Amino acid sequence: MEFIDLINKRYSVRAYQTTPVEEEKLAYILEAARLAPTASNRQPFQILVIHTQGKREDLLSIYPREWFADAPIVICVCGIPNQAWTRKDNKQYLDVDAALVMDYIVLAATEVGLGTCFIASFNEESARRVLSLPDEVQPILFTPLGHPNDTPKIRERKNLDELIRYEQW
Repeated sequence: MEFIDLINKRYSVRAYQTTPVEEEKLAYILEAARLAPTASNRQPFQILVIHTQGKREDLLSIYPREWFADAPIVICVCGIPNQAWTRKDNKQYLDVDAALVMDYIVLAATEVGLGTCFIASFNEESARRVLSLPDEVQPILFTPLGHPNDTPKIRERKNLDELIRYEQW
């Protein structure tokens, strides 16, 4: 599959089959995440793989959408701030690194026929409790992972000429 085709195939899945995720597909996705670029190659992240069976109530306390807990797996990308690269003006790149890792997860999942939905709006307190996160770790992004049980809707995107500038503003 051409990369542009992969990008076009990806969509935010909000309905999942109960079919388990194949171990080889999960391993492929996690390897893609490991290979994601991070600032100064620090890799200041940990990935939590949560099998959802028997954890519905806890997961819904993190993100209260039924489809979130319907997927057989939920993945959380956590950041470790004291391991992240910081620019000289104190701009830290932890969130950027986590977003890149999640993007690799999302694209690898799409490539192997699985669905995801990038989630940044969640209850951090519940996430910390449910995942037993230490104080020095930040939950940054979640995605359900599973076989889609819906069809993609048409996505509106701005035209390229609305997004690109050359040389200067």
